[in-house]
Formats: sequence, structure tokens, C-alpha cells
Amino acid sequence: MKFAYLLLSLACSLSPHTAAFAQEFYKGKTIRVIVDGTTGGGFDVYTRAMTRHMARHIPGNPTLVVENMAGAATRIAAKYMHSSAKPDGLTFGIFNGYLILGRVLGTEGIDFDVRKFEYIGVPVKDNVVCALHKASGVTNLQQWLAAKTPVKIGGLGPGNSTSDVPRVLKAALDLPIQLVEGYKGTADVRLAADGGEVGGGCWAWESVKVTWSNGLQSGNVNVVVQATPRALSDLSKVPVALEVAKTEEARQLIKAGAIDVSSITRVFVTTPGTPKDRVQTLRKAFTDTLKDPEFVAEAKKSGLEIDPLTGEEAEKIVAELFNLSPATVSKLAAVLAVK
Repeated sequence: MKFAYLLLSLACSLSPHTAAFAQEFYKGKTIRVIVDGTTGGGFDVYTRAMTRHMARHIPGNPTLVVENMAGAATRIAAKYMHSSAKPDGLTFGIFNGYLILGRVLGTEGIDFDVRKFEYIGVPVKDNVVCALHKASGVTNLQQWLAAKTPVKIGGLGPGNSTSDVPRVLKAALDLPIQLVEGYKGTADVRLAADGGEVGGGCWAWESVKVTWSNGLQSGNVNVVVQATPRALSDLSKVPVALEVAKTEEARQLIKAGAIDVSSITRVFVTTPGTPKDRVQTLRKAFTDTLKDPEFVAEAKKSGLEIDPLTGEEAEKIVAELFNLSPATVSKLAAVLAVK
């Protein structure tokens, strides 16, 4: 109901006058769609699927061309869209929302104000879970909390859910974790867990249930804790970290450092200063694409989840992160600091 209301509100915000101007502007134009990551990666696959359908939802039916900008822990793509792309509505793209939390915490190298982006939306919120191979000796959260030896968790590195969420859960729940970083992707973490190199990993359930389905179905892999706002419908019996946390400080760490930031991991933005009517045009096209029957069918066939946030909702989450108390920011910075 809430999402339907937001769709209606957004549709009403685009008057026929605005739509006519948008059609005149976008007709015959090419829109560059910047992707943080390499061809074939998760961000790339989702973006290319969307762009195959999004053009027909933009007045004037422009051409959409995807460009990959990988590297520097998402900063290359984000900084390009922030500081180099023209604010004309002809460039938008996706980067890893963990960069936003990095800016909140004062991470070195993020020297641009992410609050100035025009937020287009999020196609699917990441719901992070921790899954462990039974060879780790742990099949549920109680066993993990009681473990005498830290469980090795595979991670890609700082500024990524595979590393940041385990750090947050270790601090908030006093979970015995030994983080092993440097893996190139979650596929490598899975292989390492299957081979006994690590016990498991923490990343989006939307990915885990597809890519580790064999392990889950065989019982070799178990989801032991959810870093989500509430229990997911298909994991109703798995403990939720937010509910297990014993102090308000711990709950604040989990909410800011695992839940909120994960919900905007796949965030689409356009350049600061883009005219508001073009921002609204892109927001509406983005939202309309996600409910387009042809896109929905392709997403289902490709195993792509759809659980969106509007641009306004993403913008609100960003604002909330920047409004964290100094005490929470200080604690979270200490927790996520690489030691």
C-alpha cells in the first residue's frame, strides 16, 4: 500500500507540462548509465536488465548506453557522477552505498559530499545474512555465541557488507569472529567455505539463496543470523541480530552499520545540480521500469529480486545516516577501522 501510494504521488508530480518538456529534451538523446563494477558483476547485470526496458518509460525514448567504471572501492564511479558528469539529466548510474557510510565516518579519500547527489532509487534492498558451512562446527546462533574458537568469516575488504557486517556483529553481539579478507567476490568466499578455508560469510540473502542453493538444500550450509530490520519471510526461524542485541548502543550499531547502509547498497543517482524536472523524470522512469511486466518477467527469469526504494526514500536514509549521534559515529568508526 505504501509503495503504491508513493508511485501515485510520483506520477502526480509529473504534470503534462513537465512531461512535454521532458519529451522535447530527451528525444534523440543518449543517456550514459554508469556502473560501479566490472561487466558481469551484480551491479552490471541488474543495470543492463533495467536499461533494456527503461528507455520506453522516459518521454522522448532516448538511447541508454551502459558504461563500466570499476575501481578504488566504488569511488571512481561515484566521484565521476558527482564531480565530472554534466548536470543535464543525461548521466545517471549506480555505486555501492557503503561509500555513503564511509563519508559519514570520515573515511579517507571520500572527498565529495554524497548528500548533494540526486537520488533516483534502489531496485532491491540488500538483506544481509550470515551463512556458515556445517564443517565450521556451527549450525545456529547459540552455538556461534558459545564457540570457544572464533569462526573464520570470508570478506572482500572494508567498505563492503562481507567485511563491514561481520565487524559490526562481532562488536554488537560479541560474536567470536576471525575476519579473513582479500577475496575477490562472494563466489570465492563460497568456494573457500566449501573447501574448509573459512567457515562462511555474510552478504545479501537475495544472492546467497541463489548462488549457494545447493549447500542450503543439502543441509551443508545454514543461515544462522539475519542483519535485517525483521525476520525475512523465508527465514522466519532464523534469529535477527537487532532482536538479539542486549543494549541500545548495540542496536544502533546494527541499524546504522548493517541494516540502513545495506538497504542502499545498490543506489542509483544522478549528478548534483541536475534540473528538478529531469530528476523527477528519471525517478518516475526508474519506478515505472521496476513494475513493467516485461522487466518483471526478465528479472524473474534471471533470478533478480525486486524490492525497491524510491529516490525520496533513499534520500531519507542518507539523511538519517548523516544525523547519527556523534557517539554512534565514533563507535562505528572504531568498529569498522581496519586493525
